[in-house]
Amino acid sequence: MALEIDLSGKVALVTGGARGVGRGITERLLDAGATVAVCGRSTPDAASLPGGVRFFAADVTDPESVDLLIESVVDALGRLDIAVNNAGGSPGADAATASPRFSEKIIRLNLLSALHVAQAANRVMQAQDDGGAIVNITSLSGLRPSPGTAAYGAAKAGLINLTTSLAMEWAPKVRVNSVSAGMVRTELFEDYYGGPEGAAVVSASVPLGRVAEPADIGNAVAFLASDLAANISGT
Repeated sequence: MALEIDLSGKVALVTGGARGVGRGITERLLDAGATVAVCGRSTPDAASLPGGVRFFAADVTDPESVDLLIESVVDALGRLDIAVNNAGGSPGADAATASPRFSEKIIRLNLLSALHVAQAANRVMQAQDDGGAIVNITSLSGLRPSPGTAAYGAAKAGLINLTTSLAMEWAPKVRVNSVSAGMVRTELFEDYYGGPEGAAVVSASVPLGRVAEPADIGNAVAFLASDLAANISGT
């Protein structure tokens, strides 16, 4: 029998899973057989979501909202096997002049929100016989200097470290891993690099000759959430 990623019978939550990288993750988890819930602050048009995906309104930077989110997902779908902390991002900002409020907001969104979701998901997963898996979407900005998005890079570096700590604390029932994504061709990719020509130059600079597609990130998440990665945690 050929190896395959089979998430049949699993329930997954993808924060920010309605668009961009999150959408790619949502679609690949669906392709692997999982039942998928997504969340966000703004309710998307129901017709824009893949068939069968459940949307829950939530602010992942608010711990009380996160607790209600996880409770609602479990009430509606019966369990929670996979939690993907994808919500995040940051506009550009000069570190010398960025306001304290701006920096705190970026760190709440990119680091503390993942901790809130992970804590709430872990409480559910620890009570399940087969535990669960948490995957944090980080960034190359957390592994190298991030000029222009310093608070974002620091938050993603913190998320990478948090991943390793939670993996040790919550083993063996819950595995925790991260995907440090590089450049991904989302809806905003060309605008970010100044249009099609700038985007083409950036893409050509990648050794593989192209930047990642959202589905590429989704493939990595599906693998880490599956039994094929049963011996992988904290990486």
